[in-house]
Amino acid sequence: MGFKCGIVGLPNVGKSTLFNALTQTAAAQAANYPFCTIEPNSGVVNVPDDRLDALAKIGKSATIIPTQIGFVDIAGLVRGASKGEGLGNQFLAHIREVDAVCHVLRCFEGTDITHVEGRVDPVADAETVETELMLADMDSLEKRIDPAVKKARGGDEEAKMRLALMQKALAHLQAGNPARTLPVPAEEAKAFRELQLLTGKPVLYVCNVEEGAAATGNSLTAQVAARAEVEGAGVVVISAAIEAEVAQLSDPEERQVFLADLGLEETGLTRLIRAGFALLGLITFFTVGPKEARAWTLRQGAKAPEAAGAIHTDFEKGFIRAETIAYGDYIAHGGEPGAKEAGKFRLEGKEYVVQDGDVMHFRFNA
Repeated sequence: MGFKCGIVGLPNVGKSTLFNALTQTAAAQAANYPFCTIEPNSGVVNVPDDRLDALAKIGKSATIIPTQIGFVDIAGLVRGASKGEGLGNQFLAHIREVDAVCHVLRCFEGTDITHVEGRVDPVADAETVETELMLADMDSLEKRIDPAVKKARGGDEEAKMRLALMQKALAHLQAGNPARTLPVPAEEAKAFRELQLLTGKPVLYVCNVEEGAAATGNSLTAQVAARAEVEGAGVVVISAAIEAEVAQLSDPEERQVFLADLGLEETGLTRLIRAGFALLGLITFFTVGPKEARAWTLRQGAKAPEAAGAIHTDFEKGFIRAETIAYGDYIAHGGEPGAKEAGKFRLEGKEYVVQDGDVMHFRFNA
């Protein structure tokens, strides 16, 4: 499992409380003062997927193993972080290491929890963090462009492409736009990722609300949703306080009753995990057998050999073919024998693009 979402935001917006509930631990210190999180805490959580239980039932699997995603609780950022204010340098270094950003925003009123800037304005908070990340990106690109110019003068075509990409990204940032909104041709996507721009990472806004607004949101979450729509970002409404209480309930039925009393069908964390999984552009494929039914993570658009490699690198190296059944066909026909009889069992080669929900078995040369 190599996919990580960084939980970021200004101090005292509920990041650490959310992280603790998410991972059901007390690993992240949560307190009402800035910078109580210094070193990032990491946790791995299961991605909820009802399909796995259905597959295991048909396959009579002894063990069920869900796919997972990592979350990292990163120190709170303040204005001036790009110049080293607060824990700015540490914050920027840690966020550079994650694949996507879950930006927690305070969307609740109240004077018992201190806001680092003395006001409750989630959109302004989002702009503060975004500005600091953009300033850091501009500084990073400016330092790299001069050396890149010298290299490009040598006639290296790849160096010329990278220089042009950096110059385009810098101009985009200087115009007040995050790097993730820059149109990048498919052939330059890998080079763009290698720039490791902080604002190039996909963003999910997590609106932390009071308990009464967990099911419906409030006027503050509506403002965040409007911003997210313009940016093409994701948004999830969640009450960190509720999630902290739910995390203490070990009985699934007791949890469901608690949620139902609050008008909720599932936890906000379940929605957050799914949204984080989708944010990273990931899909799930399955392997099913008597020993185990297992979910595997794969980037959308990946081909069959890469899926085989997710299980073991030798599978990818010696890939011959993939025996494949779509999830719906596997369920509808009661498993592999029925799917074969119905003509829904397929042999796919190296160019096959794996689809979300595929049930697969790989043939390979040892």
